[in-house]
Amino acid sequence: MNTIIVYSQPRCVQCTATYRALDSKGIDYDVVDLSTAPLALKTVKELGYLQAPVVVTDQGHWSGFRPDKIADLNNEQEDA
Repeated sequence: MNTIIVYSQPRCVQCTATYRALDSKGIDYDVVDLSTAPLALKTVKELGYLQAPVVVTDQGHWSGFRPDKIADLNNEQEDA
């Protein structure tokens, strides 16, 4: 089972869209608020990202609302 972390910020439209897409597929994830977690912000910057959301899974990471990547996670979950 994948460990999925969504690094987000308050009032982030793309973050909300990501949560909704993950929820609609029944994919479990943890949320880390970048506005209150300085070490998480450092981690995201070290990955090379400057905007939220940043989604980190066991297989990789991406930034922004990516329905294609979420669909891939759903397919992996169904195959497991």
